[in-house]
Amino acid sequence: MVEEGLSALAAILERCRLNHTTQSRPPNILQSLLAIQKALGSVPLHAVGEIAHALEVTEADVAGVLSYYPELRTRPPGRHLIRICIGESCVANHCDRVLAALRDALNIDVGETTMDGRFTVQRIYCVGNCAVGPSLMVDDDVHGRVAPQKVGELLNEYE
Repeated sequence: MVEEGLSALAAILERCRLNHTTQSRPPNILQSLLAIQKALGSVPLHAVGEIAHALEVTEADVAGVLSYYPELRTRPPGRHLIRICIGESCVANHCDRVLAALRDALNIDVGETTMDGRFTVQRIYCVGNCAVGPSLMVDDDVHGRVAPQKVGELLNEYE
């Protein structure tokens, strides 16, 4: 499995390098990191040097993009990714209470994964469901008007 990940990383980096050199423009570090994350589930920190070399940028450039965008992760997520909306409408509708209920139910904080690898919790700045906040997404499923007392019931839908 590790070897498959390494060969996938090498293939992605080769495509990114070719795109960069044939189009004679600065490399799109974000696009490259997103492609790696899509293929591997995360961007391995040990690969930052290799990514920088392939894109002909510094490791600081890659690390800066990696740390700036909350959508990028350096550890594999759980089987289900929970993204709680912290946009203005959801904040006004007490998303903090839903987040507290998630923390209590899962015994993890934002950015962490449950011990069984089932769930990872992240913040997202808007899910586009403002009329029915507070909202959260589990994988690609959007849930609106999430009540803190219903969080456990919601989580039970996802094995």
